This record gives sequence, C-alpha cells and structure tokens, in this order.
Amino acid sequence: MAIGFKDALKFVGISVIAVCAVFVCTLFLNYNLDLRGLENIPNDAIPLYHAQISMGKAIAAISGCGLALTSVVLLVFYLKNYIDVHGKELGVLKAMGYSRFSVAARFCVFGLSVLSGALIGFGAAYLYMPTFYRVQNADGFLPEIAVHFHLELLLYSVVLPTLAFAGLAVFYAFWKLKTPVLNLLRESRETAFRTHREKEEPFLKGLRNATLKSKKLLVFLIAFSAFCFSSMVQMSLSMLDLASETFAWMILMIGLILAFMTLLMSLSSVVKGNAKTIAMMRIFGYESRVCSDRILGAYRPFSYAGFAVGTVYQFALLKIMLGVFFADMDVPAYTFDWKALLIALFAFAISYEFILFLYAQRIKKLSLKSVMEE
Repeated sequence: MAIGFKDALKFVGISVIAVCAVFVCTLFLNYNLDLRGLENIPNDAIPLYHAQISMGKAIAAISGCGLALTSVVLLVFYLKNYIDVHGKELGVLKAMGYSRFSVAARFCVFGLSVLSGALIGFGAAYLYMPTFYRVQNADGFLPEIAVHFHLELLLYSVVLPTLAFAGLAVFYAFWKLKTPVLNLLRESRETAFRTHREKEEPFLKGLRNATLKSKKLLVFLIAFSAFCFSSMVQMSLSMLDLASETFAWMILMIGLILAFMTLLMSLSSVVKGNAKTIAMMRIFGYESRVCSDRILGAYRPFSYAGFAVGTVYQFALLKIMLGVFFADMDVPAYTFDWKALLIALFAFAISYEFILFLYAQRIKKLSLKSVMEE
C-alpha cells in the first residue's frame, strides 16, 4: 500500500492549525529578536520595551503550545481512522512479510500536512511583518525597528515541527500495527465492555451515550472549537480598547478559522461514523429529527461547556498579561467585558445551531443503499 500525497492532503485541519500557530509565533518571536537588537532606547520607553519582550514570549508560548497540542490530538485521531479504514491493506502487507517498522515508516508522509501549513504560516508572517512592526510601535516610543530574517526561526517553526510530527505519525502507526494480522484482515475492533446496567438503557438514551463514549476525541475537538470561538472572539473585542484594531482582527480571524475548521471536521466525522446507524434508524421508522437529536445533539452540552471555559480562559489570560507585563505602565484596569460575552454567545449560538441544522439536512439524505455502497 502506497501512502500518497492525496492521503496527506486529507489532514487539512492540521495544516490550518499549523498556519495559525507558525504565523503568530513567527510574528512575535521575530519582532522580539529585532527588538533586542535596538540600541539607545530612551529611558521612558524601557518599561514598554521589557513589556513587549515578555508579552511576545508569552503569546508565542501560549498559542504555540496550545495549537501544537491540538494538532497532536487531530493527528492521532486521523491516523486512527486511516488505520481502521485501511486495516485489510495493512494486514496484507504484514502477511507478505513486511515488518511493522517498514509499514509504519510510510506514515511519515503525513508530516507533509505540517510542512505545508508551517511554510504558508511562515511566509504569511514575513509578508505581514512590516505592517505588524508599525502597529506595535504606532506611538513611536521606541526607535524605528527594521525587519530582519532569522534563519533559526525557520528551523524552529518549520523544520523541527515537520520532523516531530512525521516521527509521531510513524511511532503511532508502529504502536497501532501491533494488532495481529488476522485481526487487521478481518477488520475486527475492540469493543468496550458493557455492564448490565448499560444493556437495560432505553435505545435512544443508550445511543446518545454510546455516541459519546465511542468517539471521546470528537467530544474534545467539538468542545475545543467552541473554546476557540469564545476565547478569541471575546479577546478580540476587548483588544479594541486595550490594543490596536489590527491586532484584534488578527486574533478574531485566527479564532474563527480554528473554531469552524475543527467543528466542521468533527461533525463530518460524527455523521460519517454513524451513517449505518442513522440509515437503519430511518428504516425502522425513526424521524430524521430524532436521529440528528440523538447523534448530533449529544455534543451540544460539551460545546457550550467549551464556550464557558473559553470565556474564563480569555479573561484570566488578559488579566494576567496586563497585570504582569504592563505593571510598570499606565494602563487602565481590565474588568470583565459583559458586552463582549453577550455578542460572542449570541454569535456562537446562531452559528453553531445553523451548522447543526445543515448537518441535520445531510442526515435526511442518508439512505441504507448509499451507505452500503460505500
């Protein structure tokens, strides 16, 4: 089995996250490096100098680590699905005498998803960097800062993440391929042990619980999409008063891209993974509304929980950043922005419920014949 470039392109979600992570980290780290090269800084600008250095490190660390963790979760999720779908082909290779490592080594191609995203994010950061430098020093407190290219950022932002994710893909595939050959050929899957109490549950309630238990990573991803929407939208609205409009728009666009990409990919996996169940329910007389409520609606509480966590996170983050990094400067005290919360909550509820409605329409079109033909 050859793992081709088209297979790697399916990991577009990881590429999008890599774009956002590398874009933000490259902007702030490159600015920090050029800022450190300044000479003859005025005494009254020294607090601002140290504040921007510290803030740049914090933003790069928080966004980079958070997005990297999300990329790891997405990579593991999609690799698991890929191995499940191509179990027979992988089993044939092992039966032909290929070692586990030789088969797993082919999965390094999935590092291309990180490479493509990282290169786009790195290039976009340098294209936007002159504007970013002007915005950061709009008040003219610091001397003019020229944009310089730093080769070490290319290494840390593009090369090393690509190698790390390629290695992670190979390691995970090697671990998953310890499954016996016969199990791969039969496409057998381990099933969770069901207690007597679970067997006695009503069908619809049991379906909702089984939907959540069988795809725990999807629960995390859907909650994370709401977290991104909540935190980034509210943070961008607050930034209109605390920072520049350009910076607020940058945060908003990154948050919306992450939120909607993660949500759409997750819901697509939910519908695809439950296609046979939905088709059979339709045959037995269940309405499409009931099917979508039990399958898609099962994730609704976790989405709003993710929104709540994002609200607390963005408030705590802004409070800490202003209190720690700008403690020596005359900045207004930051209080919770209730207006931003109401705007973000209204926009999230409308967007999320509309997307669920679209996927409910997709469920209506599912038929047993179309599912069995796949």
